[in-house]
Amino acid sequence: MYNRKQLLYLREQQLKEVEYQNQLLQKELEKQKSIETERERISHDMHDDLGAGISALKLQAEFLKQKAENDDLQHDIDELLKTSEEMNLSMREMLWSLNSGNDTLGSFIDYAIQYADNFLRKTKIKLWSESEDIVYDTPVSTEMRRNMFLCLKEALNNAYKHSQSDQLKLSFIQKNKEFIMKISDNGIGIKNENSEGNGLRNMKRRMQEQNGECQVLSEGSGTEIIFNILL
Repeated sequence: MYNRKQLLYLREQQLKEVEYQNQLLQKELEKQKSIETERERISHDMHDDLGAGISALKLQAEFLKQKAENDDLQHDIDELLKTSEEMNLSMREMLWSLNSGNDTLGSFIDYAIQYADNFLRKTKIKLWSESEDIVYDTPVSTEMRRNMFLCLKEALNNAYKHSQSDQLKLSFIQKNKEFIMKISDNGIGIKNENSEGNGLRNMKRRMQEQNGECQVLSEGSGTEIIFNILL
C-alpha cells in the first residue's frame, strides 16, 4: 500500500508538472499571437497613413514642378521627389519586415532578388540569381530575415560603390538546416587595408548576433561575400 501511494503521488506530481508546462506554453502562444496582431496593426497604419501622406507629397511636388520656370527651383523639386521616393522605398521595407506572413525562406529570397534587381537597374551592373535545394516554406524568424536583408543591402551597396564590376551574382543555397547566401562580383576586389571597413564589420556583427557567419573572399579579381546561418 505504501508503494502504491508513493506511485500515485509521483503520478500526480507528473500531471501537475505537465499541466504547468502546458500553461506556460499557452501563455507563450498567446504572447506571440498578440505580438503578431500588433505588428499587423502597425503595418496597416503605416500603409494607410504614412503611405498616403508620401503619395500626396509626391503629387504636390510634381504639380509644382510643372508650374516652376526657374531652373534652381526645378532642381530643388527634383531633390524633393527623390527624397519622397526614398521614403516610400524605406516604408515598403519596413512593411515587409513587419508582416509575419513573410516569415518564410521563400518570401525572403523573392524579396531579396526583387530588391537587388531594383537597386541595380539604373547601374551598369547586370544581376544574375540562382537558388539551390530551397524549401520555400521553411519558417524563419523575423529577426533573422531582417538581419539577412540588411546584410544583403550593405553588400550590394559596397559592390556598387567600390567594386567597379559589371556583373553580380546572387546565390541562395539550403543544406538541411543550413542556409547560405552568396554575393559575388567580377570587380577589382578588396584591398587589404580596406578589408575591414564599417560595412563589413556591420555585416559580420549582424551574422554573429544570429549565430551565423560572414566570410569575405577576394583573391585576384572579384569579391565573394558568403553568409551562413542555421535555420
